[in-house]
Amino acid sequence: MARMPVHFVPHGGGPWPFVDLPMFDKAGQPELAAFLRDLPAALPERPKALLVISAHWEARVPTVMTSPRPPMLYDYYGFPPESYEIVWPAPGDPALAARVRELLHTAGFESAEDPERGFDHGTFVPLKLSFPAADVPTVQLSLIGDLDPARHIALGRALAPLRDEGVVIIGSGMSYHDLRGFFRDPREVSQTFDAWLQKAVTAEPAQRNELLIHWAKAPAARQAHPREEHLMPLMVTAGAAEQDTATIPYTGTFANARITGVRFG
Repeated sequence: MARMPVHFVPHGGGPWPFVDLPMFDKAGQPELAAFLRDLPAALPERPKALLVISAHWEARVPTVMTSPRPPMLYDYYGFPPESYEIVWPAPGDPALAARVRELLHTAGFESAEDPERGFDHGTFVPLKLSFPAADVPTVQLSLIGDLDPARHIALGRALAPLRDEGVVIIGSGMSYHDLRGFFRDPREVSQTFDAWLQKAVTAEPAQRNELLIHWAKAPAARQAHPREEHLMPLMVTAGAAEQDTATIPYTGTFANARITGVRFG
């Protein structure tokens, strides 16, 4: 079985690909949608399962969803009624959830499980584009509520063996995420931070991880991420990459902000 790459994908805003949202400038949206649709073609073989770390789930300890049939979790507000009718009925994978907890325990992490949790929009929005048939078993893993970058890199490192077991690890977030900034002019801030981020993630692995741990020292860092939950999935993927280097398969704009996707391996 081929070793699977690790992906960090920007998931955009709300249910953007599936409903008309005038609050978001449409420039750049087709390119982001195309990147997400093309993701499976870049895999060495069909994945056995997907493990998604979404920016939209935080818990005290890393927590996995265990339902064999996860429901939908419409964790956005104020969108048109059809936004709450979107479905992506991928099966869950309780065996993968158990394996995740085993790996985390071995690495010294306390963990938990949630049998009721559904797919939030950090998962179902991008993956409805990438895997529209919803036929690949999928499990979500939460962030750790302290949002410590070093802990999230270590979390990803603990999950790395899954890559040799047919599992694609996907971090779903945004390389720029200032909700107020989206409605001003995010171009200068997002471009400044994104230029640093691309150099950081494509550095050799030890330097990459050190730069990511200290991401808040980067130019425009706290303007791009007043709160860092949308950056933490990138930390997990960087850890899961181990010694693999990164490439930038996508960089573009969303609502005038520069955003980037990353592939490791």
